[in-house]
Amino acid sequence: MGGFAAVVLAGGAARRMGGADKPTLTVAGQSMLTRVLAAVHDADPRVVVGRIPSDFPVPVHVTREEPAGGGPVAAASAGLALVPERVTYTALLAADLPLLTGEAIDVLRLTLESAPMDGAVYRDTDGHLQLLCGVWRTAGLRTALARVAETRGGLHGAPVRALLEHSRVAEVSWRRPGPPPWFDCDTDDDLRTAEEWAR
Repeated sequence: MGGFAAVVLAGGAARRMGGADKPTLTVAGQSMLTRVLAAVHDADPRVVVGRIPSDFPVPVHVTREEPAGGGPVAAASAGLALVPERVTYTALLAADLPLLTGEAIDVLRLTLESAPMDGAVYRDTDGHLQLLCGVWRTAGLRTALARVAETRGGLHGAPVRALLEHSRVAEVSWRRPGPPPWFDCDTDDDLRTAEEWAR
């Protein structure tokens, strides 16, 4: 056992942004997906669940949940299928986290290494858990996904919070200077805010 992988979910519909291909939208000259992948540059494999441009500059494994549009839990399961059993830790991330950094990932990994939990995720300033900005024990995430599937009769349409019903996570606050790593871009205003922070 050992190692670190990353599964990045890039298949959302972006309804609040007019159906834009969110992961390809740029912040400070780089696509959000590229920025997220840079934060997990040491992960192997790096798996993107969703579509990527044919000329995407970063080497990644690409997959999709079946059927497409199954939501984040189904997508997480599809991505995790490409992570070898021997990998100890897996980051589970949304593709629209343009302020995510390697330091923020390290904080989650160190938290998980020292806590008997299945995962470590950020808690935002409003007290909400950012479940798609976390690092998990790979085996624990697989078990939680299997239990969600068993409970619900499948993963299609399952909300990501369903994972909490079958796992224990450490809740991590971001206490360092700079923008919050869990900041996601759901609207054009969010994108503008991220651009200002990234300058």
